[in-house]
Amino acid sequence: MSRTPPSDSQPAVRTGPGYGLLGLPLAFVALPLYVHLPNVYASRYGLPLATLGGVLLLARLFDAVTDPWLGRLGDRLFARSPRHVLAAGALAAVLLVLGMALLFFPPWANPGHPLALLAMLMLTCLAYSLLAITHQAWGARLGGDEAQRARIVAWREGAGLLGVVLASVLPSFLGWGEWVGVFALALAAGLWAWHRSPAPPASAVAPAHPLREDLIHPWRHAPFQRLMAVFVVSGMASAVPATLVLFFIQDRLNAPALEPLFLASYFVAAALSMPLWTRAVARWGLARSWLAGMLLSVAVFLWAATLSSGDVLGFWWVCALSGLALGADLALPGALLAGLIAERGDRGQREGAYFGWWNLASKLNLALAAGLALPLLDLLGYRPGAPSPEGLQALTLAYAVLPCVLKLLAAAALYLFFVRAAPSSRSPFAEAP
Repeated sequence: MSRTPPSDSQPAVRTGPGYGLLGLPLAFVALPLYVHLPNVYASRYGLPLATLGGVLLLARLFDAVTDPWLGRLGDRLFARSPRHVLAAGALAAVLLVLGMALLFFPPWANPGHPLALLAMLMLTCLAYSLLAITHQAWGARLGGDEAQRARIVAWREGAGLLGVVLASVLPSFLGWGEWVGVFALALAAGLWAWHRSPAPPASAVAPAHPLREDLIHPWRHAPFQRLMAVFVVSGMASAVPATLVLFFIQDRLNAPALEPLFLASYFVAAALSMPLWTRAVARWGLARSWLAGMLLSVAVFLWAATLSSGDVLGFWWVCALSGLALGADLALPGALLAGLIAERGDRGQREGAYFGWWNLASKLNLALAAGLALPLLDLLGYRPGAPSPEGLQALTLAYAVLPCVLKLLAAAALYLFFVRAAPSSRSPFAEAP
């Protein structure tokens, strides 16, 4: 089968779905790894919560700070050939399945031993991050115009949203042994589709830069710094309500039984919105379309701030419309980054370095959201399960109002740096402010 790269002007039709399918198993594994695993080790193996929290914190810090290094490794693999990337991806997939199996079925004598858990978490996170970063870099190297780049990212993120929905449902119906089997099959299907999708052009020049130069290179360019600032603040605005949504459903709405319906509505709406955002990009461009998604998110969460106990139908609409806005947050920033890489002349050489820092920012957003929002709520008097009127007000402010403030800051930065500064005749990544 031919593995010629797609043309920038006429990308292969199968590029999006073939390339994007791997996003499903990569997202499929994230929820059990970060949500279910702590409960398993606390309830089944009796690991103390304080010890478990320390292990998870170390593992997540390790996971975040190694991403730029894994990005550099990915660039070296691309410099050899796309086949080396696919081979490394296959090896990472095998280690990922092995790591998940050992985490949920530890064969050692003391299943709750913290050092063994930490070692397996580090191995699993390394395999997961290498596979995710090289997959993202592959998509960026495929090129194309703004609409095509958005379409490629939308296929990957749309498949990822489907993976999140499946991961939230299947553990209730399957045992963990069956879950690992389903995950292995989904990962094999994703790898098969990736291997059959068009390959990006080989690197024109094999990178031979010192380690320090490779790691800091993306930060030498003001447009990348600006795009990262927008991405981090916008990501924080999304991560805060994601951290607090269950508290809001349980204590503000008094509707804990509807949690699965609300969450499913949110993710399904995000997945269904992907074609809408790719059409918006074709008409308005990436930056303006992302700005529209941000403003929609602000309007929705201002509405959420007005909800009270029993407003189930209103919150269902909040989930559906905020899911629509989430589609823009997932599909468009990565496509903007791919355009920035091409504009800087780094396409085909340094995608891994850029996406390594990008993934680090994504992971730190979740950690910072929990680290800021939860202590703030505690300080303001909110107690889960037994909230006072003042505590409920604090919960509403943290869940709905704080994200609006952060999203407006991100929207203002996006407008100043990439919309107002880039009339139709200029690149949005021009160095001049």
